[in-house]
Amino acid sequence: MTTPPIPPVWERYVALGDSFSEGMCDPLAAPGTAYTSAAAPLPEGVQRYAGWTDRLAVALDEAAQAQGTRTRYANLAIRGRLLADIVGRQVEAAVELKPDLVSIVGGGNDILRASADIDALADQLDGAVATLRTAGADVLMATTMDPREAPVMKYTRGRAAAYSANIWTIAHRHGAHVIDQWTMAALRDWRLWAPDRIHLNAEGHRRIALHALHALGHPTDESDWRTPLPDKRLPSGRDAMVGNVEWVREHVTPWLRRRVRGESSGDRITAKQPQLELPQRTWA
Repeated sequence: MTTPPIPPVWERYVALGDSFSEGMCDPLAAPGTAYTSAAAPLPEGVQRYAGWTDRLAVALDEAAQAQGTRTRYANLAIRGRLLADIVGRQVEAAVELKPDLVSIVGGGNDILRASADIDALADQLDGAVATLRTAGADVLMATTMDPREAPVMKYTRGRAAAYSANIWTIAHRHGAHVIDQWTMAALRDWRLWAPDRIHLNAEGHRRIALHALHALGHPTDESDWRTPLPDKRLPSGRDAMVGNVEWVREHVTPWLRRRVRGESSGDRITAKQPQLELPQRTWA
């Protein structure tokens, strides 16, 4: 009988990116955890979240303990960041931590801009992945999700598809791992998303964490995270119109105001986990 392969273990995991990797709209970090006690106090009205990277770090640490070691985790991702910041300051800070695994996911905020140069973005990401690989780290990336059924966001589908294709090219070139969100049909169900329709909710983050674990060569129950929720229903008619108006008022308008002012949702905050520490489960 063939012995199952031993899953790979990493001891120094660093997450880079924007709000997706910061974990926005997953449950808030619990009081007394590393994410609320060790990091700098947050400005009033700003919340600290868990997220798929936190969930992945805990799972990697559990796998490491089974092999007699531990996984330490840092998260340098900050909401609102453009790719230039991620491949610049965040990558520089990550290299200083001497990681053996780095997840780097960015470009989504750039793609929202009609003027985005997708090939130029891919070149930036390619350079960052090359730097991380040269530094000795394995790299985990992610494609975009397919926005074909998303109000407004569906108009970015062409740019998102081109960027996702470039991510696969970069991964093949440098031997990186990829979370393939594009083929996750479950993500086209709004029950996995927060009310802002931009960030995942807890169930969405849970599924991405499992997909990431799978992409890194760990066994998972694929049906658990790939299978869409039952009885998918998209709003239609008056319900859809009312929902879209409310969404524009509560989420799109504030975003446009920040764009006009040259502001970002992450201007007042710093990385939630800037140093490598043992990961903690902060969600129910």
